[in-house]
Amino acid sequence: MEINFYKYHGAGNDFVIVDNRKKEYDFLTGEQVKKICDRHFGIGADGLMLLNEKPGYDFEMIYFNSDGRPGSFCGNGSRCIVKFALLSGIEKENYLFTASDGIHEAKLNADGTISIKMQDVDTIQLHHGDYILNTGSPHYIKIVTDLLHFDVVKKGKEIRCHEDFEKEGINVNFVEPDTEPDKIMVRTYERGVENETLSCGTGVTAAALVCYHNENGFNEVEVKTIGGKLNVEFDRTADGHYNNVWLLGPAEKVFEGVINI
Repeated sequence: MEINFYKYHGAGNDFVIVDNRKKEYDFLTGEQVKKICDRHFGIGADGLMLLNEKPGYDFEMIYFNSDGRPGSFCGNGSRCIVKFALLSGIEKENYLFTASDGIHEAKLNADGTISIKMQDVDTIQLHHGDYILNTGSPHYIKIVTDLLHFDVVKKGKEIRCHEDFEKEGINVNFVEPDTEPDKIMVRTYERGVENETLSCGTGVTAAALVCYHNENGFNEVEVKTIGGKLNVEFDRTADGHYNNVWLLGPAEKVFEGVINI
């Protein structure tokens, strides 16, 4: 069976996207997804997405991790699938789509980047001096120094496989604040990929919320990742709630092709 695919990346976080609006690829199994995402025997990607039709919305985003298992929400992937939707004939400036964690808005920016509205966050849990929160996917945030030389894979795997998180898994983000209060650097160990990815949208969002610089009101945090720069905008209330959370960044087509499954 031949599958027409498209390869995209958002700040180095790369994805295979398949247009499934005609339900041609409903047959895909987890093992097939895993093979497609394999960097040696397949196309190679951090995940795979199906663009489906959804009544009342512009589209539905179905996301799989590179291990073939259904994934939770993916911030970088969502920007890529919006760009793919635009180039596939769904031409709009503002989008409304559904994903595993609910309804999302998206908008095209004048500079070509794409903004995704993330879910509100009501609680940030303290965990032995670190932080846990859910931004569509569960994230562990640890503040460190000398992040460029930090062993993200070793330390990330230790936390992800700890008995507290082993059953469901958790994404682990290591964060180094900049000397400027509105800038940080983030490196992420992703569950489902079981490795470091060049960036992670929901992880970047989680790190930015933890590193807010205004106690109340509007915040904008610039985030540097190995794969590029992202921005997170949000409002913080006096009781520690976060709303109007937007993730801004690039989404680029790499190539397209056909693969036999």
